[in-house]
Amino acid sequence: QVQLVESGGRLVQAGGSLRLSCAASGSIFTINAMAWYRQAPGKQRELVASITSNGRTNYADSVKGRFAISRDNAKNTVYLQMNSLKPEDTAVYYCNADINLRDSWGQGTQVTVSS
Repeated sequence: QVQLVESGGRLVQAGGSLRLSCAASGSIFTINAMAWYRQAPGKQRELVASITSNGRTNYADSVKGRFAISRDNAKNTVYLQMNSLKPEDTAVYYCNADINLRDSWGQGTQVTVSS
């Protein structure tokens, strides 16, 4: 009944920028924290950035100063602005959210950064 759908991932050259979007849909009563995770080949899934319902943010050290997470509560959407991209940012990026007091995940969107 609840779905998260990511979009915006693509191939980009090092130093470039991308903005990922994740929209929640379905029978939504509450959304608390939202977050972006990523998983590179052969690696564990890691938290990239999170944002609370009132806009407080946290970032992984590896992306701090380059990425920015934001949300539009009226649209049930979370964004990840990614600047100064590096090849090591290459991964599948997943949207995560606490929706109706349950943990929800998106399908993922591929981001590939070429050197």
